[in-house]
Amino acid sequence: MSSLEALFCHVDDFCQAFEAKWSKKLLSVGIKSRRRTKSLSLSEIMTILITFHQNHYRNFKHYYLDHVCVYWREAFPRLPSYQRFIEWMPSALIPLCVYLKHCFGRCTDISFLDATKIQVCHNRRIGSHRVFENLAARGKTSWEVVLWF
Repeated sequence: MSSLEALFCHVDDFCQAFEAKWSKKLLSVGIKSRRRTKSLSLSEIMTILITFHQNHYRNFKHYYLDHVCVYWREAFPRLPSYQRFIEWMPSALIPLCVYLKHCFGRCTDISFLDATKIQVCHNRRIGSHRVFENLAARGKTSWEVVLWF
């Protein structure tokens, strides 16, 4: 997305449709629990999380404190503290995964695999490691591109 506003509109449209369906599917335990309303909506939380992954910051704390709180205070007027936002992040995990899957689009039946070798175990424990006993060999890597037609 080119701008924060365009990304937020796209996420918000998705969240409005998703939250209605998701609330119907949730199971209830039968115990009444308090559900306090957050000062940010689910779409605002997801927008901040998506833009973090689109930027060059190495950790979320610096991104939130140095970028979101400084430059986007007008866009998110009820912005909570960093600690409160961290507490809200797990509640956005499932909707965020569904949104990202929704954005993938249709599969083109072409898949690419990375050729980076996977280190199975430390050299001192090679003799006792039996998980990949018949498949792996010392110092060997495999590179493969899978094309499904």
